[in-house]
Amino acid sequence: MNAREVDPRLLRAFVAVAEELHFTWAAARLYVAQQALSRDVRRLEQALDARLFVRTTRQVELTADGERLLPHARRVLRAHEDLAAAFGASARPLLVDLNSDGPGTARQVLDRARELAPDQELMARFESGLTHSAGEIAAGRLDVSFGRFGGLAPALRARLAHQPVRYEPLAVVLPEDHPLAARATVAVGALAGETVYAGAGNPRTLEWTDLARRLFAGRGTALAPPAPVAVGKEEFRRVMAKTGHPVLATVDFPDMPGCVRRPLTDPVPLSPLSMVWRRGFGHPGLTALRTAAAGLGAVRGWLDLPEGGWLPEGDAELMRSH
Repeated sequence: MNAREVDPRLLRAFVAVAEELHFTWAAARLYVAQQALSRDVRRLEQALDARLFVRTTRQVELTADGERLLPHARRVLRAHEDLAAAFGASARPLLVDLNSDGPGTARQVLDRARELAPDQELMARFESGLTHSAGEIAAGRLDVSFGRFGGLAPALRARLAHQPVRYEPLAVVLPEDHPLAARATVAVGALAGETVYAGAGNPRTLEWTDLARRLFAGRGTALAPPAPVAVGKEEFRRVMAKTGHPVLATVDFPDMPGCVRRPLTDPVPLSPLSMVWRRGFGHPGLTALRTAAAGLGAVRGWLDLPEGGWLPEGDAELMRSH
């Protein structure tokens, strides 16, 4: 075998190790045994007559040849993905994370994409938080997710692509007997002295907790300490009754028993929602999702900034620079 006959599987093994810089993690990412992964890397090195990694007991590093190969390997794998999507007997299902099973923006985009591409299988997933799902996308275990792209670590963002979808207005979910529940809207300043739950302690939703921290900074509102994540309406109702903490949400957050949802104002806080996928990834279902998001956004004004709207510092630039 020579460089012209390299099996894409060997390149896939190389790229996984190059990105993880850890053979065990790369093997888990590809769902293969570490021994098989090491064997594929050795075969690639033999085919190219080049050493690609320096391995010690503590770390794995790319050699100069490994650095030189990486962009070429990514292009080859991208071309194989495009070929499979365009000419496969049936394109594989596209795994689309909606974060939660509710009627929000991501669900609306998915429903419209299914109408635009009825021959494609777009499978919904519910991973609860872009921090987690973005890592799954980078590892190839998910294809698309939605969330605050600016809340991800720069190194992770560099491996992903995004399309702005909506400036989502934020709301607060309150127990029915809360003093603020009688209001039609709740000014951000009215939450001074309150303790608001925003997912603190949940490693899957770091971008959401960071959004809340930035919103309430200097306003006299505390973030609730870490707590078990309530899954399902009954558990949500029980936890709300037990703690009484308001919960930061979006205006499309589903109705919950024993609670009311009130839009936040003065200023109108916004969550910059993007659709996120792996850089260089192609699939007919992704094209349908991007078309659906752009079409719905244009009709419904999703990317129109309301007067007096608030965004985290740096997020507006990321959304505009797309």
